[in-house]
Amino acid sequence: MMSERVEEMVALAQQAMTRSYARYSNFRVGAVLRGANGKLYAGCNVENVAYPQSQCAEATAIGAMIMDGEHEIVEALVMGEGADLISPCGGCRQRLREFAGDAVEIHLCDKSGVRQTTTLGDLLPHSFNPNHLGK
Repeated sequence: MMSERVEEMVALAQQAMTRSYARYSNFRVGAVLRGANGKLYAGCNVENVAYPQSQCAEATAIGAMIMDGEHEIVEALVMGEGADLISPCGGCRQRLREFAGDAVEIHLCDKSGVRQTTTLGDLLPHSFNPNHLGK
């Protein structure tokens, strides 16, 4: 059973997916981050005809979090369409690692809710992180 905290994140991710600009792939993604301040930050994928210029949902949510002045992720959720379990792409795993530690829970979801919960450390073991630069 999902906690109220996670249910709120699922609902926000569902809403973010409806705002996705997935004109080319038709694959909508929503992401929600919980900052250390307790606030939720949502994002959707924004595609571009020049695919490398597209933006993942996690990057959109990180941008919203940074604009609010928060710099620490304590929980994350990613939601996508389709039968296969969705998880952050390699680039987004590294983006999340900039603001989150190995123990941060990442909820992997479809429209019906959480299918699996893992940690960032499990998704990105032995990551290059700010500690490598003495930060």
